[in-house]
Amino acid sequence: MSSHLNVQPNFGIPGQRYRHPYMPGDSFYDHLVQAHRGLDDAQSQLLQARLVLLLANHIGDLRVLDEALALARQGVVNSAETA
Repeated sequence: MSSHLNVQPNFGIPGQRYRHPYMPGDSFYDHLVQAHRGLDDAQSQLLQARLVLLLANHIGDLRVLDEALALARQGVVNSAETA
């Protein structure tokens, strides 16, 4: 089965160079945390759901989305089994 999902680090602004390859991912994580700041649990969950749907719509390719769902679920199931 060929993979359509890019699981390699892929954060950044096209054409911009970064001192360390993890810097753009760290920046996104900081923005994500900021977006949740001041929200209660229900609002935070709604933000996450809206973000997932907006990004899924942007991706659009159901093969990529299905692979992402399967990989995300596998990570949750595997981490629950080791806990």
